[in-house]
Amino acid sequence: MCGILAVLGCSDDSQAKRFRVLELSRRLKHRGPDWSGLFQHGDFYLAHQRLAIIDPASGDQPLFNEDQAIVVTVNGEIYNHEELRKRLPNHKFRTGSDCDVISHLYEEYGENFVDMLDGMFSFVLLDTRDNSFIVARDAIGITSLYIGWGLDGSVWISSELKGLNDDCEHFKCFPPGHIYSSKSGGLRRWYNPLWFSEAIPSTPYDPLALRRAFEKAVIKRLMTDVPFGVLLSGGLDSSLVAAVTARHLAGTQAARQWGAHLHSFCVGLENSPDLKAAREVADYLGTIHHEFHFTVQDGIDAIEDVIYHVETYDVTTIRASTPMFLLARKIKALGVKMVISGEGSDEIFGGYLYFHKAPNKEELHGETCRKIKALHQYDCLRANKATSAWGLEARVPFLDKDFINVAMAIDPEWKMIKPGRIEKWVLRKAFDDEEHPYLPKHILYRQKEQFSDGVGYSWIDGLKAHAELHVHDKMMQNAEHIFPHNTPTTKEAYYYRMIFERFFPQNSARLTVPGGASVACSTAKAVEWDASWSNNLDPSGRAALGVHLSAYEQQAALASAGVVPPEIIDNLPRMMKVGAPGVAIQS
Repeated sequence: MCGILAVLGCSDDSQAKRFRVLELSRRLKHRGPDWSGLFQHGDFYLAHQRLAIIDPASGDQPLFNEDQAIVVTVNGEIYNHEELRKRLPNHKFRTGSDCDVISHLYEEYGENFVDMLDGMFSFVLLDTRDNSFIVARDAIGITSLYIGWGLDGSVWISSELKGLNDDCEHFKCFPPGHIYSSKSGGLRRWYNPLWFSEAIPSTPYDPLALRRAFEKAVIKRLMTDVPFGVLLSGGLDSSLVAAVTARHLAGTQAARQWGAHLHSFCVGLENSPDLKAAREVADYLGTIHHEFHFTVQDGIDAIEDVIYHVETYDVTTIRASTPMFLLARKIKALGVKMVISGEGSDEIFGGYLYFHKAPNKEELHGETCRKIKALHQYDCLRANKATSAWGLEARVPFLDKDFINVAMAIDPEWKMIKPGRIEKWVLRKAFDDEEHPYLPKHILYRQKEQFSDGVGYSWIDGLKAHAELHVHDKMMQNAEHIFPHNTPTTKEAYYYRMIFERFFPQNSARLTVPGGASVACSTAKAVEWDASWSNNLDPSGRAALGVHLSAYEQQAALASAGVVPPEIIDNLPRMMKVGAPGVAIQS
């Protein structure tokens, strides 16, 4: 991931202003350590910190059209850039960079070209002929982006809060799937898929169509000129990413350049569930597997850095970001610059534990739509910033636009969790190939683990114990007065909030972080599914484990009574309770 910063129409073209923009751009250097660029046109500044993935030799930014009248600074990857180049036969490209097509598409089609881009991206484009500009962000918000306004009337754009929070009077998250045009002076949504209205779809489930769509999503993300690998936790999503990548890597340009042996990476506490499961999947797929361990203290020591880089005080995001942050540093140290990851599947297919309580298909579908729309504030934020902290790029095939269209068109009755159907059954079934298996059955039907628990069950307990030492009861009693917005309700949340406010004290900053009731990563609306959840202060998946266990026990009982075929139950994980009530591990 690169880092972009733009200051547009600031009424100051002095050398001092240029130095200030350079200073702020350097705050994003971790995102793009390979090169820095700054273009100035009067009081318009476009800065770029480059992580070179495609065409490392000549793709430095900002990028220009032929006569250099149109300038663009981009963070992201355009997977269909070769196809788009063919649609621009009269244009001369200066580099082999995938992002080079953007200025030429604007020249050819005006502001309405953004939907033609297939990829993840945030960009600022300046037309120096009339000093107009546009800003756009990818459909789901895989890349991070913020917009701010200065007292002098300037518009600011930055990949991270830290690039603009000190110089803007007001700033906020730039919404995914939107474009900002200086000509109209406002935001409009360019991404308008059918599922966005939350209308209930009725397309029959076609496992082969779903499989083909996902394989295409993975294959297009093998576009790279640098070493890469896959993040592998041993759960369903990352295992499918690894399996499809391993199956299709041979014969690609990436394989010719870097070899056909896929590298996989996993992190966890000693003897954690993820380490064991990932090892098994890696052995089955024949990947070159890299396993990294961390201690609870290692994670606690990294918390301040994690909050600074990920720019949130959301509890579940910080819990999951910390192991990923530590893993990204190890991966980058091996010389790898890009990884493929499994984010997005749980939102699309209703994979979180609380979906067991979805009362009907309408509620389930509405919740999946809400979860996808909020991804940019949670898992996309984590995957993007925890890796970008070390100059590592994460690609997420489950959030491919075409794949989402296929998956979200399925009649949600098929996604309902019921006897005979474990969560994400439609995805598991799509890759349940007896003749050419992608994964072993018990991995394909492995129970969902929260990432923050999968790395080791003592991780969350250690965080809570650490917060207890630093946040006293008297502090909690006054929490609503100290933090009236998104008031922390636990000591762990209070601890994270104190750190966040130290780095980002502005009111605009605290408003960029979502809040509201949540259980097991649900939206506030889904909390209504079970009256007991409204009293649960732990937003992690642990809050729904009891639901999860009881569901499997019910299925097992039905199987023994002959209601559910025994072979379906054989695919379900066996669970046993250990330690404190509500904590479970696989046996």
